[in-house]
Amino acid sequence: MKISSLASIVVLAISGPVVLAQGNTNDLPSAPSAVKQAPQPQPTTPPADAKPSEQTPASTTPAPVTPKTPSGGDATGSILEEPKQTPNNDNSDFTLPTFVVNEVNVVFTVTDRHGRLIKDLNKEDFKVVDDGRPDARVTFFQKETNLPLRVGLLVDASNSVRDRFKFEQDSAIEFLSQTVRPKYDQAFVVGFDATPEVTQDFTDNNEQLAKGVRMLRPGGGTAMFDAIYFACRDKLAKQPRTVATRRALIVLSDGEDNQSHVTREEAIEMAQRAEVIIYTISTNITGSHGEGDKILKYISETTGGRAFFPFQITEVANAFAEIQDELRSQYALSYHPSGFSSDGRYHTIQILAQNRKNLKVRSRRGYYAPSR
Repeated sequence: MKISSLASIVVLAISGPVVLAQGNTNDLPSAPSAVKQAPQPQPTTPPADAKPSEQTPASTTPAPVTPKTPSGGDATGSILEEPKQTPNNDNSDFTLPTFVVNEVNVVFTVTDRHGRLIKDLNKEDFKVVDDGRPDARVTFFQKETNLPLRVGLLVDASNSVRDRFKFEQDSAIEFLSQTVRPKYDQAFVVGFDATPEVTQDFTDNNEQLAKGVRMLRPGGGTAMFDAIYFACRDKLAKQPRTVATRRALIVLSDGEDNQSHVTREEAIEMAQRAEVIIYTISTNITGSHGEGDKILKYISETTGGRAFFPFQITEVANAFAEIQDELRSQYALSYHPSGFSSDGRYHTIQILAQNRKNLKVRSRRGYYAPSR
Protein backbone atom coordinates (compact mmCIF):
# COMPACT_ATOMS: atom_id res chain seq x y z
CA MET A 1 0.00 0.00 0.00
CA LYS A 2 2.87 2.40 0.84
CA ILE A 3 4.62 1.67 -2.47
CA SER A 4 1.42 2.36 -4.40
CA SER A 5 0.89 5.67 -2.60
CA LEU A 6 4.49 6.67 -3.19
CA ALA A 7 4.16 5.91 -6.89
CA SER A 8 1.06 8.09 -7.12
CA ILE A 9 2.91 10.98 -5.50
CA VAL A 10 5.81 10.63 -7.92
CA VAL A 11 3.44 10.64 -10.92
CA LEU A 12 1.76 13.83 -9.69
CA ALA A 13 5.07 15.51 -8.98
CA ILE A 14 6.46 14.98 -12.47
CA SER A 15 3.25 15.98 -14.26
CA GLY A 16 3.72 19.11 -16.36
CA PRO A 17 1.98 22.42 -15.68
CA VAL A 18 -1.53 22.82 -16.96
CA VAL A 19 -3.19 25.73 -18.68
CA LEU A 20 -5.50 27.86 -16.55
CA ALA A 21 -8.36 27.49 -19.03
CA GLN A 22 -8.22 23.72 -18.58
CA GLY A 23 -8.73 23.78 -14.81
CA ASN A 24 -11.70 22.17 -13.12
CA THR A 25 -14.39 24.82 -13.38
CA ASN A 26 -16.42 23.07 -10.70
CA ASP A 27 -13.85 24.48 -8.25
CA LEU A 28 -14.55 28.09 -9.14
CA PRO A 29 -15.16 30.06 -5.95
CA SER A 30 -18.52 31.03 -4.59
CA ALA A 31 -18.96 34.73 -4.09
CA PRO A 32 -17.34 35.78 -0.79
CA SER A 33 -20.21 38.18 -0.20
CA ALA A 34 -22.69 35.28 -0.30
CA VAL A 35 -21.53 34.38 3.22
CA LYS A 36 -23.34 35.83 6.21
CA GLN A 37 -20.97 38.14 8.01
CA ALA A 38 -20.96 40.48 10.97
CA PRO A 39 -21.79 44.08 10.07
CA GLN A 40 -18.81 46.14 8.97
CA PRO A 41 -18.28 49.40 7.10
CA GLN A 42 -19.09 49.23 3.39
CA PRO A 43 -16.04 49.70 1.09
CA THR A 44 -15.95 52.75 -1.08
CA THR A 45 -17.02 51.95 -4.67
CA PRO A 46 -14.05 52.35 -7.06
CA PRO A 47 -14.33 55.01 -9.75
CA ALA A 48 -15.48 53.92 -13.21
CA ASP A 49 -11.94 54.06 -14.57
CA ALA A 50 -10.36 52.02 -11.81
CA LYS A 51 -9.01 48.55 -12.47
CA PRO A 52 -10.50 45.56 -10.63
CA SER A 53 -9.34 45.22 -7.07
CA GLU A 54 -6.66 42.67 -6.41
CA GLN A 55 -8.67 41.13 -3.62
CA THR A 56 -12.37 40.43 -3.72
CA PRO A 57 -14.18 42.82 -1.38
CA ALA A 58 -16.54 41.50 1.26
CA SER A 59 -20.17 42.51 1.44
CA THR A 60 -22.59 42.76 4.30
CA THR A 61 -25.77 42.05 2.35
CA PRO A 62 -28.37 39.57 3.64
CA ALA A 63 -28.38 35.91 2.68
CA PRO A 64 -29.16 35.59 -1.05
CA VAL A 65 -31.93 33.85 -2.93
CA THR A 66 -31.03 30.84 -5.09
CA PRO A 67 -31.56 31.42 -8.84
CA LYS A 68 -34.65 29.88 -10.41
CA THR A 69 -34.76 27.41 -13.27
CA PRO A 70 -37.49 27.11 -15.94
CA SER A 71 -39.20 24.41 -13.91
CA GLY A 72 -39.37 26.67 -10.88
CA GLY A 73 -36.90 24.63 -8.82
CA ASP A 74 -33.56 25.67 -7.42
CA ALA A 75 -30.49 25.83 -9.65
CA THR A 76 -28.22 23.16 -8.20
CA GLY A 77 -24.61 24.11 -7.72
CA SER A 78 -25.44 27.80 -7.98
CA ILE A 79 -23.10 30.53 -6.84
CA LEU A 80 -25.89 31.96 -4.79
CA GLU A 81 -26.62 28.90 -2.68
CA GLU A 82 -26.37 29.25 1.07
CA PRO A 83 -22.94 27.93 2.14
CA LYS A 84 -22.40 25.26 4.73
CA GLN A 85 -21.57 26.84 8.06
CA THR A 86 -18.50 25.74 9.96
CA PRO A 87 -18.75 25.47 13.76
CA ASN A 88 -17.16 28.90 14.21
CA ASN A 89 -19.07 30.41 11.24
CA ASP A 90 -15.91 31.44 9.43
CA ASN A 91 -15.31 31.53 5.65
CA SER A 92 -13.05 28.51 5.39
CA ASP A 93 -15.32 26.86 2.80
CA PHE A 94 -14.53 29.59 0.30
CA THR A 95 -10.92 29.12 -0.73
CA LEU A 96 -9.98 29.95 -4.31
CA PRO A 97 -9.07 27.02 -6.58
CA THR A 98 -5.43 26.15 -7.04
CA PHE A 99 -4.17 25.80 -10.60
CA VAL A 100 -0.66 25.43 -11.90
CA VAL A 101 -0.65 27.91 -14.76
CA ASN A 102 1.95 28.87 -17.29
CA GLU A 103 -0.24 30.23 -20.06
CA VAL A 104 -2.78 33.03 -20.45
CA ASN A 105 -5.51 33.06 -23.12
CA VAL A 106 -6.84 36.33 -24.54
CA VAL A 107 -9.56 37.06 -27.12
CA PHE A 108 -9.44 40.57 -28.57
CA THR A 109 -10.85 42.88 -31.23
CA VAL A 110 -9.01 45.39 -33.42
CA THR A 111 -10.55 48.53 -34.93
CA ASP A 112 -9.22 51.54 -36.82
CA ARG A 113 -9.71 55.14 -35.72
CA HIS A 114 -13.17 55.16 -37.35
CA GLY A 115 -14.31 52.10 -35.40
CA ARG A 116 -14.15 49.72 -38.37
CA LEU A 117 -13.15 46.14 -37.60
CA ILE A 118 -9.69 45.06 -38.82
CA LYS A 119 -9.62 41.35 -39.64
CA ASP A 120 -6.42 40.71 -41.63
CA LEU A 121 -3.61 41.01 -39.06
CA ASN A 122 -1.10 38.31 -38.19
CA LYS A 123 0.81 37.17 -35.12
CA GLU A 124 3.78 39.42 -35.97
CA ASP A 125 1.53 42.49 -35.83
CA PHE A 126 1.00 42.21 -32.07
CA LYS A 127 3.05 42.56 -28.91
CA VAL A 128 1.89 41.39 -25.49
CA VAL A 129 2.72 43.37 -22.36
CA ASP A 130 2.08 41.53 -19.08
CA ASP A 131 2.30 43.65 -15.92
CA GLY A 132 4.42 46.15 -17.83
CA ARG A 133 6.85 43.49 -19.13
CA PRO A 134 6.84 43.32 -22.96
CA ASP A 135 8.72 40.03 -23.27
CA ALA A 136 5.80 37.61 -23.01
CA ARG A 137 6.18 34.64 -25.37
CA VAL A 138 3.19 34.04 -27.69
CA THR A 139 2.51 30.31 -28.08
CA PHE A 140 -0.75 30.38 -30.06
CA PHE A 141 -2.44 32.80 -32.46
CA GLN A 142 -5.63 32.51 -34.49
CA LYS A 143 -8.06 34.73 -36.35
CA GLU A 144 -11.36 33.86 -34.72
CA THR A 145 -13.77 34.56 -37.54
CA ASN A 146 -15.35 31.12 -37.44
CA LEU A 147 -14.89 29.53 -34.01
CA PRO A 148 -17.99 28.15 -32.26
CA LEU A 149 -19.77 30.58 -29.96
CA ARG A 150 -21.05 30.01 -26.44
CA VAL A 151 -23.26 33.00 -25.76
CA GLY A 152 -25.38 33.98 -22.79
CA LEU A 153 -28.19 36.50 -23.17
CA LEU A 154 -28.99 38.30 -19.91
CA VAL A 155 -32.18 40.35 -20.07
CA ASP A 156 -33.17 42.81 -17.37
CA ALA A 157 -36.73 41.88 -16.41
CA SER A 158 -37.13 44.36 -13.58
CA ASN A 159 -39.95 46.88 -13.32
CA SER A 160 -37.67 49.66 -14.58
CA VAL A 161 -37.75 48.31 -18.17
CA ARG A 162 -41.42 47.37 -18.37
CA ASP A 163 -42.42 50.05 -20.91
CA ARG A 164 -39.97 48.89 -23.59
CA PHE A 165 -39.72 45.21 -22.78
CA LYS A 166 -41.49 43.76 -25.81
CA PHE A 167 -39.30 45.58 -28.31
CA GLU A 168 -36.18 44.40 -26.48
CA GLN A 169 -37.47 40.83 -26.62
CA ASP A 170 -38.03 41.08 -30.38
CA SER A 171 -34.52 42.48 -30.93
CA ALA A 172 -32.96 39.75 -28.80
CA ILE A 173 -34.80 37.00 -30.68
CA GLU A 174 -33.63 38.43 -34.01
CA PHE A 175 -30.04 38.55 -32.75
CA LEU A 176 -30.08 34.93 -31.60
CA SER A 177 -31.67 33.69 -34.83
CA GLN A 178 -28.95 35.37 -36.90
CA THR A 179 -26.04 34.49 -34.62
CA VAL A 180 -26.57 30.91 -33.43
CA ARG A 181 -25.72 28.40 -36.14
CA PRO A 182 -27.32 24.96 -35.67
CA LYS A 183 -24.91 22.17 -34.68
CA TYR A 184 -22.12 24.72 -34.21
CA ASP A 185 -23.00 27.52 -31.77
CA GLN A 186 -24.97 27.38 -28.53
CA ALA A 187 -26.71 30.02 -26.44
CA PHE A 188 -28.79 30.29 -23.28
CA VAL A 189 -31.27 32.86 -21.96
CA VAL A 190 -31.42 34.30 -18.45
CA GLY A 191 -33.91 36.87 -17.23
CA PHE A 192 -33.11 38.69 -14.03
CA ASP A 193 -34.93 40.91 -11.58
CA ALA A 194 -34.23 40.17 -7.90
CA THR A 195 -32.91 36.72 -8.94
CA PRO A 196 -31.59 35.25 -12.20
CA GLU A 197 -33.90 32.77 -13.94
CA VAL A 198 -32.77 30.43 -16.73
CA THR A 199 -35.64 30.31 -19.20
CA GLN A 200 -33.65 28.38 -21.80
CA ASP A 201 -30.46 26.43 -21.18
CA PHE A 202 -27.68 25.92 -23.74
CA THR A 203 -29.09 24.96 -27.13
CA ASP A 204 -28.53 25.51 -30.85
CA ASN A 205 -32.30 25.50 -31.50
CA ASN A 206 -33.41 29.02 -32.37
CA GLU A 207 -37.07 28.22 -31.76
CA GLN A 208 -36.29 27.13 -28.22
CA LEU A 209 -34.19 30.24 -27.65
CA ALA A 210 -37.03 32.46 -28.92
CA LYS A 211 -39.42 30.65 -26.59
CA GLY A 212 -37.02 31.28 -23.70
CA VAL A 213 -36.98 35.02 -24.46
CA ARG A 214 -40.78 35.12 -24.73
CA MET A 215 -41.10 33.48 -21.30
CA LEU A 216 -39.52 36.52 -19.63
CA ARG A 217 -41.89 38.75 -17.66
CA PRO A 218 -40.89 42.09 -16.13
CA GLY A 219 -41.28 42.64 -12.40
CA GLY A 220 -39.32 43.05 -9.17
CA GLY A 221 -35.99 44.64 -8.28
CA THR A 222 -32.67 44.45 -10.11
CA ALA A 223 -29.73 42.15 -9.28
CA MET A 224 -27.54 42.51 -12.37
CA PHE A 225 -24.23 41.66 -10.70
CA ASP A 226 -25.68 38.41 -9.34
CA ALA A 227 -26.91 37.50 -12.83
CA ILE A 228 -23.51 38.14 -14.44
CA TYR A 229 -21.70 36.15 -11.75
CA PHE A 230 -24.16 33.27 -12.08
CA ALA A 231 -23.98 33.18 -15.89
CA CYS A 232 -20.16 33.18 -15.91
CA ARG A 233 -19.57 30.66 -13.15
CA ASP A 234 -22.49 28.24 -13.44
CA LYS A 235 -23.07 28.36 -17.20
CA LEU A 236 -20.15 29.48 -19.37
CA ALA A 237 -17.26 28.33 -17.17
CA LYS A 238 -18.77 24.85 -16.87
CA GLN A 239 -19.17 24.27 -20.60
CA PRO A 240 -17.01 21.36 -21.86
CA ARG A 241 -13.84 22.63 -23.53
CA THR A 242 -13.17 19.79 -25.93
CA VAL A 243 -12.94 22.34 -28.77
CA ALA A 244 -11.86 25.97 -28.89
CA THR A 245 -14.80 28.32 -28.40
CA ARG A 246 -15.50 31.96 -27.63
CA ARG A 247 -17.52 32.78 -24.54
CA ALA A 248 -19.55 35.97 -24.40
CA LEU A 249 -22.37 37.56 -22.45
CA ILE A 250 -24.80 40.14 -23.85
CA VAL A 251 -26.41 42.11 -21.03
CA LEU A 252 -29.53 44.13 -21.84
CA SER A 253 -30.18 46.44 -18.88
CA ASP A 254 -30.29 50.01 -17.60
CA GLY A 255 -27.30 49.21 -15.37
CA GLU A 256 -29.07 50.04 -12.12
CA ASP A 257 -28.52 47.39 -9.44
CA ASN A 258 -30.27 47.49 -6.09
CA GLN A 259 -30.48 43.88 -4.87
CA SER A 260 -27.28 41.96 -5.75
CA HIS A 261 -25.43 39.95 -3.12
CA VAL A 262 -22.14 40.07 -5.03
CA THR A 263 -20.36 43.30 -5.85
CA ARG A 264 -19.53 44.72 -9.25
CA GLU A 265 -15.87 43.74 -8.78
CA GLU A 266 -16.78 40.17 -7.87
CA ALA A 267 -18.90 39.86 -11.02
CA ILE A 268 -16.05 41.21 -13.17
CA GLU A 269 -13.51 38.94 -11.52
CA MET A 270 -15.64 35.86 -12.25
CA ALA A 271 -15.97 36.92 -15.90
CA GLN A 272 -12.20 37.23 -16.13
CA ARG A 273 -11.63 33.85 -14.50
CA ALA A 274 -14.12 32.25 -16.90
CA GLU A 275 -12.58 34.14 -19.88
CA VAL A 276 -15.91 35.73 -20.78
CA ILE A 277 -16.28 38.93 -22.83
CA ILE A 278 -19.26 41.05 -21.78
CA TYR A 279 -21.21 43.29 -24.16
CA THR A 280 -23.79 45.61 -22.67
CA ILE A 281 -26.75 47.35 -24.29
CA SER A 282 -28.25 50.16 -22.26
CA THR A 283 -32.02 50.37 -22.09
CA ASN A 284 -31.79 53.94 -20.81
CA ILE A 285 -33.10 56.04 -23.70
CA THR A 286 -33.32 59.35 -21.85
CA GLY A 287 -30.15 60.61 -23.56
CA SER A 288 -28.38 61.28 -20.26
CA HIS A 289 -25.56 58.90 -19.28
CA GLY A 290 -26.29 58.29 -15.62
CA GLU A 291 -24.61 56.03 -13.10
CA GLY A 292 -26.16 52.89 -14.63
CA ASP A 293 -24.64 53.63 -18.05
CA LYS A 294 -21.24 54.24 -16.45
CA ILE A 295 -21.42 50.85 -14.76
CA LEU A 296 -22.34 49.13 -18.04
CA LYS A 297 -19.40 50.78 -19.80
CA TYR A 298 -16.97 49.83 -17.04
CA ILE A 299 -18.03 46.17 -17.03
CA SER A 300 -17.72 45.90 -20.82
CA GLU A 301 -14.37 47.66 -21.14
CA THR A 302 -12.81 45.71 -18.28
CA THR A 303 -13.71 42.34 -19.83
CA GLY A 304 -12.78 43.28 -23.42
CA GLY A 305 -16.30 43.92 -24.66
CA ARG A 306 -18.14 47.04 -25.70
CA ALA A 307 -21.03 49.11 -24.37
CA PHE A 308 -23.86 50.36 -26.58
CA PHE A 309 -26.10 53.32 -25.76
CA PRO A 310 -29.02 53.50 -28.20
CA PHE A 311 -30.64 56.94 -28.33
CA GLN A 312 -33.90 55.39 -29.50
CA ILE A 313 -35.46 52.07 -28.68
CA THR A 314 -35.34 51.13 -32.38
CA GLU A 315 -31.54 51.33 -32.27
CA VAL A 316 -31.32 48.36 -29.89
CA ALA A 317 -31.53 46.07 -32.94
CA ASN A 318 -28.55 47.90 -34.49
CA ALA A 319 -26.52 47.29 -31.36
CA PHE A 320 -27.26 43.58 -31.54
CA ALA A 321 -26.19 43.57 -35.19
CA GLU A 322 -22.85 45.20 -34.36
CA ILE A 323 -22.21 42.66 -31.61
CA GLN A 324 -22.93 39.84 -34.04
CA ASP A 325 -20.40 41.25 -36.52
CA GLU A 326 -17.75 41.70 -33.85
CA LEU A 327 -18.13 38.16 -32.52
CA ARG A 328 -17.15 36.89 -35.99
CA SER A 329 -14.18 39.24 -36.31
CA GLN A 330 -11.94 38.57 -33.31
CA TYR A 331 -8.44 37.26 -32.69
CA ALA A 332 -7.16 34.89 -30.01
CA LEU A 333 -3.69 34.30 -28.64
CA SER A 334 -2.07 32.46 -25.77
CA TYR A 335 1.19 33.48 -24.15
CA HIS A 336 3.65 32.62 -21.39
CA PRO A 337 4.15 35.59 -19.07
CA SER A 338 7.76 36.46 -18.32
CA GLY A 339 8.64 35.70 -14.73
CA PHE A 340 5.15 34.42 -13.96
CA SER A 341 4.40 33.70 -10.31
CA SER A 342 1.41 31.93 -8.75
CA ASP A 343 0.86 34.79 -6.35
CA GLY A 344 -2.92 35.19 -6.55
CA ARG A 345 -2.56 38.79 -7.72
CA TYR A 346 -4.34 40.66 -10.47
CA HIS A 347 -2.01 41.07 -13.47
CA THR A 348 -2.60 43.60 -16.23
CA ILE A 349 -2.67 42.72 -19.94
CA GLN A 350 -1.99 44.96 -22.92
CA ILE A 351 -2.14 43.76 -26.53
CA LEU A 352 -0.42 46.29 -28.78
CA ALA A 353 -0.70 46.55 -32.57
CA GLN A 354 2.90 47.42 -33.39
CA ASN A 355 3.18 47.47 -37.19
CA ARG A 356 0.23 49.68 -38.14
CA LYS A 357 -0.67 53.09 -36.78
CA ASN A 358 -4.00 54.30 -35.46
CA LEU A 359 -5.28 50.83 -34.53
CA LYS A 360 -7.10 50.17 -31.26
CA VAL A 361 -6.96 46.75 -29.61
CA ARG A 362 -9.77 45.90 -27.19
CA SER A 363 -9.24 43.01 -24.77
CA ARG A 364 -9.79 42.18 -21.12
CA ARG A 365 -7.55 44.30 -18.96
CA GLY A 366 -6.06 41.53 -16.87
CA TYR A 367 -6.32 38.17 -15.16
CA TYR A 368 -6.02 36.73 -11.67
CA ALA A 369 -3.07 34.43 -11.14
CA PRO A 370 -3.73 31.33 -9.02
CA SER A 371 -2.46 31.06 -5.47
CA ARG A 372 -0.29 28.15 -4.49
